[in-house]
Amino acid sequence: MDSKLMLEEIREVNLSYMLLAQQLLREDKIAAMYRLGINQDLADILERLSSSQLMKMAASNMLLCRLRFDDSLIAEMLSSHSRDQAVSHSHATILMAGQPAEAVA
Repeated sequence: MDSKLMLEEIREVNLSYMLLAQQLLREDKIAAMYRLGINQDLADILERLSSSQLMKMAASNMLLCRLRFDDSLIAEMLSSHSRDQAVSHSHATILMAGQPAEAVA
């Protein structure tokens, strides 16, 4: 993949993520913090960002969002095609909820 195209794709993902995060935070902050896996400080920062600040952040050359799991068990649960998929997803959600929210550096 062309590096210019890759950077453009990263920018689009970042912008979509940041806009979604702001929308979720404005609708229901507590639920958004849980779904995004972020703490109160980061939620406050994201909620206050202006459009121009969002665009600047989105233009970063690295992804601003990340997969919330680094555990193969959770990955297997979320990707399973079993009859009990709802149970697997619920179990994975419970495991992920037990992980601490990221701290603002």
